[in-house]
Amino acid sequence: MQRKGHTVTHTAQELEAMTQRGDSRSDWTRAAAMTSEQIEASVASDPDEADMVMDWESATIEMPQPKAVLNMRVDQEVLDYFRKTGRGYQTRINAVLKSYVSRMRQDQH
Repeated sequence: MQRKGHTVTHTAQELEAMTQRGDSRSDWTRAAAMTSEQIEASVASDPDEADMVMDWESATIEMPQPKAVLNMRVDQEVLDYFRKTGRGYQTRINAVLKSYVSRMRQDQH
């Protein structure tokens, strides 16, 4: 088991073992017995799902693009700032750059 913030990840084997031990908080038997209408009603009654409408007709699958290896120079204060944010700082640097590129593309149109 790995913990990252509030998210916990398990391997398939760990999940199977948990289910066999009865450690799962999900009632899969009850869920499997529900009709589509019951599932829709359950989702509709969930306050977190209020007014959420999924347009599955226009849904697309976005495959992640491979990352390019880059050796670049940045100001020390920039690197220090991101490093102080902890693990994943390179991912955050990428997110900032990606956001910038997206904004610049919007401005060009």
